[in-house]
Parts: sequence; structure tokens; C-alpha cells
Amino acid sequence: MLPGRLGLGPGIPDNPLSLSWHDSAWIPILNTTNVMDYFSERSNPFFDRTCNNEIVKMQRLNPEQLQNMTGLEYVLLHVQEPILYVIRKQHRHTPSQVTPLADYYIIAGVVYQAPDLASVLNSRLLSAVHHIQSSFEECAGFSRYHPSKGYFWDFKSQKNAPDKAKTKEEKPKEESSSLFQRQRVDMLLGELIKQFPLPQPPQPKVTVAPIKTEPENGTPEHKEVPKVEVKQEKIKPPPEKKPKV
Repeated sequence: MLPGRLGLGPGIPDNPLSLSWHDSAWIPILNTTNVMDYFSERSNPFFDRTCNNEIVKMQRLNPEQLQNMTGLEYVLLHVQEPILYVIRKQHRHTPSQVTPLADYYIIAGVVYQAPDLASVLNSRLLSAVHHIQSSFEECAGFSRYHPSKGYFWDFKSQKNAPDKAKTKEEKPKEESSSLFQRQRVDMLLGELIKQFPLPQPPQPKVTVAPIKTEPENGTPEHKEVPKVEVKQEKIKPPPEKKPKV
């Protein structure tokens, strides 16, 4: 994203939080050693040409000389290869005293300016006020007045309910999972099953047949088994047919 294409001047605009910049030629080879050179490109609207980094680069000095200089400079603050780089803009007063001015983060080769605390609080407050105002306006639509009753709430008659239902967009279709996601989920489920095995089902009770017991006098005792009588009903033959006279 070039500044000319965005309609910006050579300097940074009033609200740089809505800006982003990238150079497609650098993204495949971006690493820790050349990320500062990538950030110092001339088309980057976040880079100030009056900084000490540009002086060191033009005079071909050692980058460690920045600690002995005073003024505006950029330093690489945090690295999480290969996707995240954080660069800080600061003003150096002495070799051990600096004042942070702004932070920039590079994600997948795209440069953004990190918002400050005041911008975050302002955005959250505006969002909260907007939702509160919307709720008051919606409640005011249910307020009714009758000379005999006075003011009252009428939530049953929602005349605009069918119109709102029509304006709702259809839910987007869920995307199918990839092979990596399915393998990852299967691996996690397997680990959970190993840590928390499923409870075993209860085993059926086995009934043991009665065993003959011998008393102390040596005579075996036989338990009488109840006899089951099966009654067989006599089936009567069908009546004989008499010949007609």
C-alpha cells in the first residue's frame, strides 16, 4: 500500500491506526536480520526519515552506535518468527534513558500501528454508549399512553417483528473441516480417553446351583425340588356330521 495510492502526504496522517502497509517482494524473505531494513523502506508511511536509524544507514555505521546518539530511533522489541515482529519508536535521551512514543507490529509482512491506551478506552466507551442509546430507543418504541391508564408498556404488539425477521441475513454455511483439523481432533480425543477411560459396564450376576450339604452326623440331606405339574387339557374331536334324510 503506497502513500500516493491512499491519497496521503509524505507524513503520517492524523489517524494512523486505520493504516496498513506491506511490500510483497519482501514478505517471502522476511526474517530477524532484515526486518528493520524492511521497515525503513521509503514507501512505509510509519517510518520517519529524520531518525537516527537513517543516519546510521546512510553513513554505514555500526547499528550499535544508536545507543551513543540522542534523538528519534526505531528498535526491534519482540520477535516471534516467522509471523510476528514488534518495532518500537522511541526518543533516546541518554544511553540508558529512553521515552517510548509508539509501537508497530508486523504480522505476515503487513505493518500496523498498535493503538495506545487512550484510543482503546475511547473506542470501548463509544461502543458502550452506542449500545446503551440503541437500547433506550428500542424501549421507547414500546411506550404507550392512554387517557384512562396513563403511560404503560406494551411489549405484545410488535408490529415490526415480521419486517425484522425478513431483514435478517441467512446464517453462513459452515465450512467443512480440513484434514489437519480432523487429525488434530482425533489425537486430542485419544489423549483424553487415555487420561479418563470410560467406565466398564456392570457384569451380569451368575446364579449358583444349590449344592448338597452334609450335616455333622454324616447323613446327607437332600433338598426337595418342587415338582411342576403340567396340566394337559383334553381336546374334544369335532362333532360328526349326520346325513340329511
